[in-house]
Amino acid sequence: MVLREREKHVVARVHEVQPGKPLVRQVKGRPIGIFNVHGEFYALHNRCPHQGADLCRGRITHLVQAKRSGEIETSRSGEILKCPWHGWEFDIRTGQSWCDPGSMYVRQFGVKVEPGATLVKGPYVAETFPVTVEEDYIIVEM
Repeated sequence: MVLREREKHVVARVHEVQPGKPLVRQVKGRPIGIFNVHGEFYALHNRCPHQGADLCRGRITHLVQAKRSGEIETSRSGEILKCPWHGWEFDIRTGQSWCDPGSMYVRQFGVKVEPGATLVKGPYVAETFPVTVEEDYIIVEM
């Protein structure tokens, strides 16, 4: 079995991805939502596996759990994405569904933050524009 090396795609600068506001980019023809969760970056396919809604139009919220009736606890603020159509909840960090965790998940992609100087050196596939290195870039691996 031959393992293919994942291609790197520049999708945004770090400052473009604000906490609580996903940034959607097309990568190899797929809509990918980029998320900033407490300074860590994650990428999910912008498609709900339930019925195909644009997930990134949903609300970013927190996890709500109850150990007993009437005792509601919230945690993980900014880490849960709620589908805009039916309210299904997905963990931004893993893509796992909170509605059907055994079989339902959103495809997740690896994300790295690399300095611009590293990108100038590499043989990466991207549109060609004049390059200046001022800030860090976000890289999505597929």
